[in-house]
Amino acid sequence: MRHLAMNIAGFPEIAARFALDFVLPQRCFSCDARVSEQTGLCAQCWSQVPFLEKPWCERLGIPFAYDVGEGAWSPQAITAPPVFNRLRAVAFYDGPARQMVHALKFSGRRDLARPMARWMVRSGSELLSKDSLVVPVPLHWLRLLSRRFNQAADLAREVARECGGQFEPQVLRRQKRTRRQVGLSARDRHRNVRSAFKVDSARADLVQGRHVVLIDDVLTTGSTVSACCKCLLSSGAASVDVLTFAQVDPASRTGKAT
Repeated sequence: MRHLAMNIAGFPEIAARFALDFVLPQRCFSCDARVSEQTGLCAQCWSQVPFLEKPWCERLGIPFAYDVGEGAWSPQAITAPPVFNRLRAVAFYDGPARQMVHALKFSGRRDLARPMARWMVRSGSELLSKDSLVVPVPLHWLRLLSRRFNQAADLAREVARECGGQFEPQVLRRQKRTRRQVGLSARDRHRNVRSAFKVDSARADLVQGRHVVLIDDVLTTGSTVSACCKCLLSSGAASVDVLTFAQVDPASRTGKAT
């Protein structure tokens, strides 16, 4: 009887969803083909996503051409160890993955945040737990005013919902309005975000001794997330991992992202 009552209670929501799907069927954001679920992609576009899979670098999540052993570091991680502990991403910033980031960020497809976050949780499962403090890379308030939402915060909210972690969108603040990172060299990117972030003093106690998972939509050179991680670590975070939907292939560094 209890199960029957629960099913009956959930019937209006299921019926409403079915009716909405009938009137406004789900479409692949990339090719506009009809899809059966809110995954954002049809099967053909899904097959074109450059997913990142093991074996990969323990620190940067960059796939190896062959298995070199558990916990191995890539040459990039050895040459320039990152500020953060580990980085994980769903895919390289190319093809449908790139289009998905653009659809969320620039076309206001905020409905994509949930499926994107679910993929992020699968890719970064080793980083996430119920004890994780989930923090998005913040926007400056003027940019937030013009864009009306922070895509990183949308992703972080859904990641926290999926893993049971603590979502705290106000822990980090962007105190300096920086230039857009598009078109800047790696050196200029680091200079651009220097001293741009700070931990909100009213929420600093949330960071003390915590494992923090920093969320962003795409990682290019790592300058933005590195600046954020330095703030979190200097404010007492025990460790900081980074989870993004996409990252530019470090072998090419040809992607464009903010």
